[in-house]
Amino acid sequence: MAARIVTRNPEQDPSLSSKPQPDRSTELQHLAEAACHRSYAPYSRFHVGAAILLESGDVVTGCNVENASYRLTTCAEQNAIAAAVAKYGPAIRIRAVAVANLAKAPCQPCGACRQTIAEFADRDAVISFPGDDGLTVRRTLSELLPAAFELKEL
Repeated sequence: MAARIVTRNPEQDPSLSSKPQPDRSTELQHLAEAACHRSYAPYSRFHVGAAILLESGDVVTGCNVENASYRLTTCAEQNAIAAAVAKYGPAIRIRAVAVANLAKAPCQPCGACRQTIAEFADRDAVISFPGDDGLTVRRTLSELLPAAFELKEL
């Protein structure tokens, strides 16, 4: 199974209260790194993991799943989002995303993943990923995707 769902209980997790929520970026980064180990990447050998923090406080992880027909490969971010929708329904809202890879190489979400994140996140959602210098980079969705596609009803 490529996606992993980590459910939080409001009685056990203070971040689910109505009080200001602490920064959970370190936790997300560790969960994304752990998800890398479950990826299926026999062709590229580039193992990627992602962890998404939902507005509810729940965290869902995913990993890349390659296919011999590269176009059919699923990115870690999209895998995590699909698992979240399958578990919680289409009304999910993403507060933050963390991406990691076993190679410790620079690894921003691709354009398709950015657009998929935009479908379920506000423009100020924070996305963390490995940067060029080996340090974690944090950007808002609007910084990474300034011209997101939005379908407006007529």
